[in-house]
Amino acid sequence: MAAAAYRAALRRHVHQLLRQPRGQQRRAQSSKSEPSKTARPEETQIPTPNNVPTLPFWQRLGPLTRAAEAYARAQRKRPLTTQFVSSLVIYFCADISAQNMNGKDYDPVRTGRSLIIGAISSIPSYKWFMWLSHSFNYSSRILSLGTKVVVNQICFTPIFNSYFFGMQAFLAGDSLSEVWERIKKTVPVSFVNSCKLWPAVTAFSFTFIPIEYRSIFSGVIAVGWQTYLSWLNRLAEEDVARKEAARLEARIDKLVA
Repeated sequence: MAAAAYRAALRRHVHQLLRQPRGQQRRAQSSKSEPSKTARPEETQIPTPNNVPTLPFWQRLGPLTRAAEAYARAQRKRPLTTQFVSSLVIYFCADISAQNMNGKDYDPVRTGRSLIIGAISSIPSYKWFMWLSHSFNYSSRILSLGTKVVVNQICFTPIFNSYFFGMQAFLAGDSLSEVWERIKKTVPVSFVNSCKLWPAVTAFSFTFIPIEYRSIFSGVIAVGWQTYLSWLNRLAEEDVARKEAARLEARIDKLVA
């Protein structure tokens, strides 16, 4: 009787084990085979130069880093307003720099024209570069970057330069024929010189600069570029003034003769 009762109890135990899922069986076996371990609290690692990750260089510039982070927050919250104000600052600085290069007295009217041009172009320029950031994204990174640079240089640069010089002449009171002459004189030269600068700037921006910082990065470069455009426009204005003076002198000579 004792042997039969023992075998019956053993069968019930085996049936219970077979009914359990495999995960519970493994945990039961491991709990039997392994001794119990008391959990130890996690030890905090003492920071040393070897285990503390280094921040990028641009995040360790103190006030400049905080200013850039504030600009990025403003760009994310109010992108159009931020872009508008940034364009005004860029065009103002560029015009002041260009007028200082000429060595003549400050002309606030020229600064006003530059601010109007920058205000009108700020939002379309921002929309263009945002569209370019989200377009032409192929599996090949080099192909994507090269396409963005080429499209920007072929489509955006001549249109923007024509707008810049045309608006400068138009706001100065020139006729439509004079506006067209200004565009023909300045745009080809500016386009050739832009190929020496902006492809590299565009490639660097799309490769290394986060999207919220691209506007300010391009804006810093644009201060120098807008200074060059303003200086080139001033040369064109002086050339037109010389031609007008020569025509006036020729008419006076005819009347005197």
